[in-house]
Amino acid sequence: MKAQKSIFGTTFRDLTEFFGSTDFSKAILLVTSLILPILVGIKMDMLQVGITITVGAMMASPSDVSGSIRHKMNGILLSTVLAMIVSLIGGYLHVSLWLLFPILGFLVFSISYISIYGFRASLISFSGLFALILSFSNVSGALPPYERALLIGVGGLWYASMALLWYLIHPKGPTDFYLSKTLKLTSDYLRIRGELVGEKNNRTPLLKKLLQKQSQLTDIHETLRGILISSRTGSGKSTYEGKRLLIFSQLVDMLELAMANPVNYSKTDTLFDKKPNHLRDFQNLLFDMADRLEEISVNISNPKKIEKSNRISESLSLVENDILEYVKDTTEAYNENMLMLRNLYKYQSEQVKKIEKIEWLLDGPDKRQVPFIRREEAKRFLTKQNYDLEVLTENFNLHSPIFKHSLRLAVMTMIGYAIGIMFSLQNPYWILLTLIVIMRPNYGLTKTRSKERTIGTLIGGTIAIVVVLVTQNNNVYGILAIVSMVIAYSMIQRNYKAAATFITLGVVFIYALLTPDIFHVIQYRIMDTLIAAGLATVANLFLWPAWEIEGMQKTLLSTIHANRNYFDEIAGYYKNKKEITPEYKVARKKSFLEMSNLNAAFQRMTQEPKSRQHSLENVYQLVVLNHTFLSSLASLSTYILNNPTTPASDNFDKVSSRITNNLVEAENILKKEIPPTLSKKEEIDDIFGATFGHEISFSEEKTENPLSEDHTSKIEEAHLIREQLKWLLAMSKKMPILLKETQF
Repeated sequence: MKAQKSIFGTTFRDLTEFFGSTDFSKAILLVTSLILPILVGIKMDMLQVGITITVGAMMASPSDVSGSIRHKMNGILLSTVLAMIVSLIGGYLHVSLWLLFPILGFLVFSISYISIYGFRASLISFSGLFALILSFSNVSGALPPYERALLIGVGGLWYASMALLWYLIHPKGPTDFYLSKTLKLTSDYLRIRGELVGEKNNRTPLLKKLLQKQSQLTDIHETLRGILISSRTGSGKSTYEGKRLLIFSQLVDMLELAMANPVNYSKTDTLFDKKPNHLRDFQNLLFDMADRLEEISVNISNPKKIEKSNRISESLSLVENDILEYVKDTTEAYNENMLMLRNLYKYQSEQVKKIEKIEWLLDGPDKRQVPFIRREEAKRFLTKQNYDLEVLTENFNLHSPIFKHSLRLAVMTMIGYAIGIMFSLQNPYWILLTLIVIMRPNYGLTKTRSKERTIGTLIGGTIAIVVVLVTQNNNVYGILAIVSMVIAYSMIQRNYKAAATFITLGVVFIYALLTPDIFHVIQYRIMDTLIAAGLATVANLFLWPAWEIEGMQKTLLSTIHANRNYFDEIAGYYKNKKEITPEYKVARKKSFLEMSNLNAAFQRMTQEPKSRQHSLENVYQLVVLNHTFLSSLASLSTYILNNPTTPASDNFDKVSSRITNNLVEAENILKKEIPPTLSKKEEIDDIFGATFGHEISFSEEKTENPLSEDHTSKIEEAHLIREQLKWLLAMSKKMPILLKETQF
């Protein structure tokens, strides 16, 4: 019964989250924007005009994604302009096939190549491709091309006005949704860490799940960062946005804290086997923190519903008592288990403080008490896209994945259209539509999309047949078409297979309203999808394939360079003991983001054919090495930022310089440049030859009283700094060796 309640509760929360998501609200907005022009057109006996305006709204909608309202409007308007131009050109493409095919290929390549400018540009590019392909259909075919282009422009402006109106009515919606999602993911991340401590047999699935959550968090951090900072830079200093930005910064710090404290599970297993009640207390604290974050995520829009609770502080007190009990029971003055327990307690205490800070910010404090982040400082965290014309020329070669993708897509659209004409298919442009939707620059994602699109289309077609056999009611078709399209558009980013199912249902029911021969529509829809999926997969295999190993060199270079900058900022702070600079935080953000990109690239590599997974084992080791290196950096930075530290010694300078040099050598190997002259190996090894506890080799200060608290903290500092530097040095030395053995 308890399990059933848990499943019901989880399902209810998932449904609530789905209906409250920006994906669902955008789907409602889009379907409303599409239906109203048609209804008005029917009422005024101008159906063709209404349909064309609807098509224009549909072409403008892909650019309505997360981000500031200014970026959204720019994307929607640029999509509209491109759709108008392409529709006008497409309207005059009624030429001989000998001319049509090369012109089609050239236009597809040119429009697709726009996506070289990043994610939003790729959405604008999609609108252009969509407009080009619909120009081959008979939608609003009775209208002159110039009139059709103008009405598409009207449709784009109509959708832009609807999107702007929705923003004015509900301006906080995207911010609260993504902040809630970030809180929920952070909650899940802490819960998995709690489960990992208790797991004894096989931790691999949980560790994979943890890494997946970490990548998801890094990605959503970037999305939320863009929304919060862009909103503030556009409208000046807003108390609401300022507090949300501070909450977000606490969540970023929580992820860094978690990464900074990787648990040595073999040691915790040994320790907690003797003290199982201590294990439960540590786990319960993590679970309580996860529960609290989840509760906050559910009520982020209405903080008054968040009830006061002492569970976390009570659990923290139990953990503190466990450590005191352990200290009383041990006869050693200073041992490794005590250090581990103290570090775990410090880590969790810091996490509790972050949660308390979030609750305080949501509790409506006086804005004079809130340490707002300055606008100029916040702007530095935005990832800026380079829109120079040089980007087009630099990537105009077969080394660029986007160039190869554009070329591949151009060839396959010509082949797909030729197949449609040769076999007299009912709607050849459906093949082209499916191609532009499922074809991606890399093989793995294209293969996944092709599979999900095919399965979704088959499921949707089957359901549609059953519905048509059961009822022949146009009102039912109309209602099902609207419901299907709402669900389809809201599921595209969440579950593409489900989205494909409902897209098929929506299209079939719309055609059921227009033509009595619905079974032929279903048949051709499935046939066109199968043809397009086959063409897309074959194209990514044989036409200028872009295997991940080819781009892995650049991805690794960006990751190692970001880690080096992060390390340099940490070392600089430790030596100078000044305030945390914006450069430090930007370097940290860049390092986490590049690590997420590296993880994603490796995952795509594992989806490729075995014959194309060159140097997979070496790449895997490099990915793990960089991830561990980043965790160690986070651990080092967390300690020196949250504890008083002594002046850095010459030994610290020597080792940190050597680590930097090793990373520079790794970068030069990836860039195929001559590495710089490095420090002598013997000098570095001698530093770590000192016996721990007799010399604080990374600090210049010593104390006369070895039993004092001051001396204990300095010993702890020396031990942590020493061990982290030793570990960072070992990993930085291994990177160039592995890179030399890897064939990219």
